[in-house]
Formats: sequence, structure tokens, C-alpha cells
Amino acid sequence: MAAGSDAGRAPGVLGAVCLLLRFGFISCGSQRVYGIVHEKVTFNIASNEPLKEILWKKQKDKVAEWENSEGRAFSPFKNRTYLDPVSGDLTIFNLTSSDEGKYEMESPNITGTKTFFLYVLEHLPSPRLTCALTNGSIEVLCRILEHYKSHRELTEYSWDCPMEQCKHNSTKMYFKLDDELPQTIQCTASNPLVNKTSSIVLETCVPNSGHSRNRYVFIAVLSGVITIIACIVLYMCGILKCDRKTDRNK
Repeated sequence: MAAGSDAGRAPGVLGAVCLLLRFGFISCGSQRVYGIVHEKVTFNIASNEPLKEILWKKQKDKVAEWENSEGRAFSPFKNRTYLDPVSGDLTIFNLTSSDEGKYEMESPNITGTKTFFLYVLEHLPSPRLTCALTNGSIEVLCRILEHYKSHRELTEYSWDCPMEQCKHNSTKMYFKLDDELPQTIQCTASNPLVNKTSSIVLETCVPNSGHSRNRYVFIAVLSGVITIIACIVLYMCGILKCDRKTDRNK
């Protein structure tokens, strides 16, 4: 009975999934394509034979078509598209954020429907690196400024430095003051299309009264030299005073 019940539920579940796919709520079978605002993107079909009829749609609206050896584009894609009648590839120029969405290509020469989902990204700015002293460690934060809101979930961060913690991808990094600190570290923010890198000198994160081995060494050496000179001067002064007293006694 249980097996029969499960078998009876399967068509119902499958039907529900098919309905979601049909109306565009799920795009599991869609090929992801990424573009940048004001630039161009191409949906590649890679057909092996010339296509007599081609229809491209965004959701339910027509984008471009090829029929009876003539091409035609539809608003708001007029003067912004190129449809290759041989391969079926569609290129959209001067991308806008409103171009983002699900695209479909249909042709009698191709079995089924070719489906794509276009993500339109803003130009990625360089990440900003900031640092502060926290509980005896240097905390370095790498992030894209808040005004950048274009699919932030697609932005990933990586670090470049000779230390073990730089192998972990995160927006924060900690360096102990007792460690051998690298001179500079780099943080790279990237999305599927581009990456931007910024760097910071860790020594600038430590105030003058903080940790700096080179400064401590210099101060120690200078103090030692001053002490030695002072001792020599005092010693010489003592000798001179003794000589004067000896001369007077004579």
C-alpha cells in the first residue's frame, strides 16, 4: 500500500514541477549568462545547421525573430540586438538592468526550447580595505562599498599574503601582533565576470605607540648608544676632576 501510495503521489509532484517550469517560476534548466551594464552579451546556441525560423523571447514577450529571410527586433530591444540567422545566437548591446531575466529560443530546426537566465551586473568597484587594533590583533576588513547593490551575493573575496589565514575566503582577516607580519596584503573582490584588487600596508594599522619591531630595534640601539656615550663622558669628567685635585695637592 505504501509503495502504491508513493507511486500515486509521484505524478502529482512531477506535474506541479512542470507547471512551475512552464510559467517560469523555476529556471533549473536555464543556462546562466552574465552581462555588465552598458556592455553587450551573447546567448550562444551553436547550431550545426542553418535555421530557417528563429524566435527569441524574454519571458512571454518577443525580443527578436528571423522569418522568411528577414530579421526583426521588438521594443525595447530595437536597434540593440543582432540575431545571427545561421547559428541562432542573439547579441544584446547597451545592456540595462531591466534586460535581466529569462530568455528562450525556439526554432523548428531544434528540438525543445533553449533557455537562458541573464544576470545584469553593475561595474564592480575596487574593494575598500580598513584596519583596526582588536584585542591584541590587527583586524583587516575588505568590502565593496554599500552603494554597490548589484547582486552582492555573487561577489566573492580572496586574500593574498604569505600567511596561512590568507587561504580562507572571507571579508575579515586577523593578524596577531606577535606574528611576523607581512609588509602588505591584498584583497580581491570578484564576480563571474571581473575582479578588482586592493592592498594595504599593515604597518599603517599600528599607531606610533603600538607594535613595530623595526622602530623598537632602532630605539633600543639609539638608547644604548646614548647610554654608552653618557657613561664615557661621566667617566672622562671623573678622571679630569681627579687630575685637577692631584695637581692642587702637589
